[in-house]
Amino acid sequence: MMERIVLASQSPRRKQLLEWAEIPFDIIVRPTDETFPDHLPIEDIPVHIARHKAEVVQEELSHDLLVLAADTVVVLGNQIIGKPVDREDAIRILMQLSGQSHQVITGVVMRKGKHELAFSDITSVEFHPLTYEQVSFYVDKYQPFDKAGAYAIQEWIGVVGIKSIEGDFYNVMGLPVSRVVKALTNWVF
Repeated sequence: MMERIVLASQSPRRKQLLEWAEIPFDIIVRPTDETFPDHLPIEDIPVHIARHKAEVVQEELSHDLLVLAADTVVVLGNQIIGKPVDREDAIRILMQLSGQSHQVITGVVMRKGKHELAFSDITSVEFHPLTYEQVSFYVDKYQPFDKAGAYAIQEWIGVVGIKSIEGDFYNVMGLPVSRVVKALTNWVF
C-alpha cells in the first residue's frame, strides 16, 4: 500500500489520474506565482513552476508528508502556448496547432522534508488539419479555457483531431502518471 500524499494541484485531470492509479492523496492548493526567469530553457519551465507550487504547500505542512506538484506547458516551435484568455484566443491557438506537431511538457516535483525528486516528461502530439468549424464547435461545446494549448486530449478534439502521439498519453492530460507511480514506489529517503 502506498503512503498518502498531498497533491498541490487543483487540476481535475491530475486528480482523476491519481485516482485511477489508486494513489491515496489529499489536495492542498495555495496561490503561487507562475512566472519564471527569462533565461530558463523551455523544458525546465514546468519543473520550475511545479517546484514553486510544492514549496508553497510544503511550508504549511509537516515535513514528513510527501507533496506532489506538476505543471504542464504546450510548446509550438520555440513558443510556449498558454491557456486561452477567451473564446477568440482559444480558436486562434487551435488553428495555430492545426496540422502541426507540438510538444507537451509536464514538470513534476515531489518533495518530502529536504528531499526532492524532479523531472519532466515530453510528449509530441500532431494534429490533423482542422477546420474553423471543427475548432469553433469544440471551443463552444467544451470551453477549454483552463487548459494549456486550449485543448484536452481526452475530449472530442483529441478523438477526432489527433493524427499521432509519441510519448505518454497521460502526460498530455497533465501527469505522466506511470512515471510518478514508479518514482513513488522506488524513491528512497
